[in-house]
Amino acid sequence: MESISPKLANILPYTLIVGQKQLKLALELAYIAPRIGGVLLSGQRGTGKSTAVRAFSRMMYDRLPVTLPINATEDRVVGGWRIDKLIQSQLEPQSGLLEDADDSLLYIDEVNLLDDHIVNIILDVTSTGVLEVQRDGQNKQLSVSFTLVGTMNPEEGGLRPQLLDRFGLMVSVTAEANEDERVKILETVLEFDRAVSEFNSGRDSNYINQALEEDKKRKDVLQKAREKFSFVKISENIARKCVKLATEVKAEGNRGDYIIALAARAYAALEGVEEVTNKHVEAVADLALRHRDPEGFQNNQKLWADKYQQLVINILNPEGD
Repeated sequence: MESISPKLANILPYTLIVGQKQLKLALELAYIAPRIGGVLLSGQRGTGKSTAVRAFSRMMYDRLPVTLPINATEDRVVGGWRIDKLIQSQLEPQSGLLEDADDSLLYIDEVNLLDDHIVNIILDVTSTGVLEVQRDGQNKQLSVSFTLVGTMNPEEGGLRPQLLDRFGLMVSVTAEANEDERVKILETVLEFDRAVSEFNSGRDSNYINQALEEDKKRKDVLQKAREKFSFVKISENIARKCVKLATEVKAEGNRGDYIIALAARAYAALEGVEEVTNKHVEAVADLALRHRDPEGFQNNQKLWADKYQQLVINILNPEGD
């Protein structure tokens, strides 16, 4: 077993997270298909959003995510010149956070409080994979790829519809209501706290070691799914259903169609199959469409659940195909 980095020892292993299946699925799909364009996690404080993101980053990249602060300037995001060198009349480039996040995860906590202009820049780079810097005498174009995750508390305000639409997937994260599941969550956290104390006192922790072994297995599954993603087929019938689903919720433009198809293909790759089925589309439609509904059902769980179920019956109709 490899040694555990002291800096990462107190990060809960991803495979120990109890529940939050939709949250974990969204993170995994965005990794498998980077063109999805990021994941938005919307929910109240204390629902495990940050815990899951850090755990996923630790599992996939063996590092904490690159975190973008709310007060970030354009210089800090896309890159600029080193201030200390400018004072000495020297020009030395300084990479921005987007470049630093290449091949890893970029995390924006409380993205709804970030300047819209900065959010737009980040989402453009996420969807195109290209970072263009043309400012202050710099002119460069870089290929960058990262998994973008933004979190927000809807009680503190929302994102403008134009920006909301740019996030590929959205998860409405809620606190676990089932008492048995809450007990499992509590027991896991308490056991992990004990294991961390054990590790910090210089003793080996079988609990953490075993969990990290499970993380390695999951990482391998996701990497293989990413490699197979582009070879998964989507029939015309399935493509038509993706379009109908997006049309049914009155999603603007064609982005909703594309994201459903991408996410369904990623899910099929995750399952190790060669072609997308109704099952895969059904599993991702909620993630891809909830925030594209102009009637605002993304903030009302029951209304959206009722509407989503009707979509499945009317369009996907798994039992009829």
